[in-house]
Formats: sequence, structure tokens, C-alpha cells
Amino acid sequence: MSSQQVLAGFHAVTARLRHASETIQELYIEASRHDKRMQAFVQQAQAAGIKPRPVSAERLDGMARGTRHQGVVALANARSLAIDVDEILDDLDDQGTPALLLLLDGVTDPHNLGACLRTADAAGVHAVIAPKDRAVGLNQTVQRVACGAADTVPYIMVTNLARTMRRLKERDIWLVGTDDQANGSLHQIHGRRAMAWVMGAEGEGLRRLTRETCDELVRIPMVGSVESLNVSVASAVCLYETVRQRLD
Repeated sequence: MSSQQVLAGFHAVTARLRHASETIQELYIEASRHDKRMQAFVQQAQAAGIKPRPVSAERLDGMARGTRHQGVVALANARSLAIDVDEILDDLDDQGTPALLLLLDGVTDPHNLGACLRTADAAGVHAVIAPKDRAVGLNQTVQRVACGAADTVPYIMVTNLARTMRRLKERDIWLVGTDDQANGSLHQIHGRRAMAWVMGAEGEGLRRLTRETCDELVRIPMVGSVESLNVSVASAVCLYETVRQRLD
């Protein structure tokens, strides 16, 4: 049986209604809210065959456990978008589509992971991959910050990131890591090939083995006074260089 998860906020719950309404077991709304946004949300839920239950704001606070819920909380079965990375790559091979993956080495801040997932969805990333022992899971904060992207972009947690990277190489995925000391610029990458961006943790960067397993290391040009970018911002910059090249 699937484990249950709590979804809080309009974006997270609306995305689940849109993509997998059958996984929602219970839907609660704040009884005192009757504004247009809530009315539209209730209509969408009812159209999906789900009747929201009005409850007090205090009860929603308890269910959301500190996450900003905006008057909307759903209890749902956890949804798996993919079994493993090979499943995704096999589908892409059948379609003749070059893979675009995002590997996160040790991102433990849920706000950063949520932002990375949101950017990954916007950039057309096929999967986000992270190690189980050095990453945050898809908790309520991640779901809220991702604004629905946790329901559209597979988030695959692996036991050994370096081993997964070597398996990706065997599947002809080019691994590009970011490093402040690299000689090459991100604008020199060949983004039309099947590839994966490999991003390091907040403040620490890539671990040694992760860095050594990459096929190529590049830096993000920095012309201001700050030394580095937040991992979610850096991921956006790198992913959209790939998008730019693939759309040209």
C-alpha cells in the first residue's frame, strides 16, 4: 500500500488534482474562506469527483504541521513517477529524444530542492536524481515550494550517486559538473546531446568522487562581488543554457 503524504497550499493540491486526482483520499478547505480563488478551487475539485470538507483554520494548521497551507490541505497516497532512471532513458530512446537530467549532490534544504524541481519542470528536465543519504525527500515544504513540479518531474533517490553516474555514462549520458575553479564556461557545453547537469550542495559544492566521475567541469561566469550562486539559481542558469541551445 502506498504511504500517505500531506499536500498543503493551492499549487501543490491543484497540481495533484490535475495530474493524479485518484490519489487524493481526503481534501480539506478552510470553512471561513469564500473568496473567488477558493470557489474556483472547489469547482475544480468537484469536477474531479472530490468533495472538499470545510474545517477550521486551526485544524488545517495541525494537519499542515507548520507548512503554509493557504486554507487547503489534502491527504493523498504518495505518487511515484518512475521506477528508476533506466525506465526513463528507455522511454526517451524509443522517442528519439536526448535526455536532460539534473543530479543534485547533497541538497538538503527543502526550499532549494523545491525551487530546483520547479525550474526542472520549466526547463523540460526528464528526471532529478539525488543520493538517499545526502538529500531531502519530498516533504510538505518541498511540495509547496515546487508549486506542483513534484507531481510532474520524477525525483529519484539512489543508494550510490557515483555508481548511478557511471551507469548513466554507459547509457551515453554526458555528465557536466559545475566547479568554481573549472577552466571552461557553461556556455561552451554541447547541450543538444543527451546530458546531465551535476550540481553540488549548498556551500560545499561537489564531493570529490562526484567531481571526478563527471565527464566535464564548467564554471558559471561571475562578474560581481559574490563568489557563488544558490544551488537552485545555479541549476536554473545551467539548465537554461541547454534549453537555449536545443531551441536554437
